[in-house]
Amino acid sequence: MAQPFTAAVTGFLGKSALAAEVRQLEANMVPITTLHYLVVAAALFVLGVIGVLTRRNVVIVLMSIELILNAVNLNLVAFSRMWGNLHGQLFAIFIVVDAAAEAAVGLGILIAFFKNKETINVDEIDLLKW
Repeated sequence: MAQPFTAAVTGFLGKSALAAEVRQLEANMVPITTLHYLVVAAALFVLGVIGVLTRRNVVIVLMSIELILNAVNLNLVAFSRMWGNLHGQLFAIFIVVDAAAEAAVGLGILIAFFKNKETINVDEIDLLKW
């Protein structure tokens, strides 16, 4: 069964004109290589590291750590695609699960800390210094 949009375009242009248009678009497309994925992952990683090193808000630091983990996931999936196996994708799923658990525990600790100190500034977290 054809998709409604494809059927409408085929009815409007005709099959030969649609096929010619698709061939022309495919000829002009640049394939996405592993390098493209690595550049995006490097940008995500650098943004995450900058966020961890420069911000004082704990929520922003946790989000920056999530950016770093997503950069690692993107690398794993890119190399998994390049090598043609699913090991990187499987490992990325475990990292996503770990990141979700980390976010839940981190936010729980942050809420408990905010109840006691009424701040979420990284410089003021000295709760273990009694």
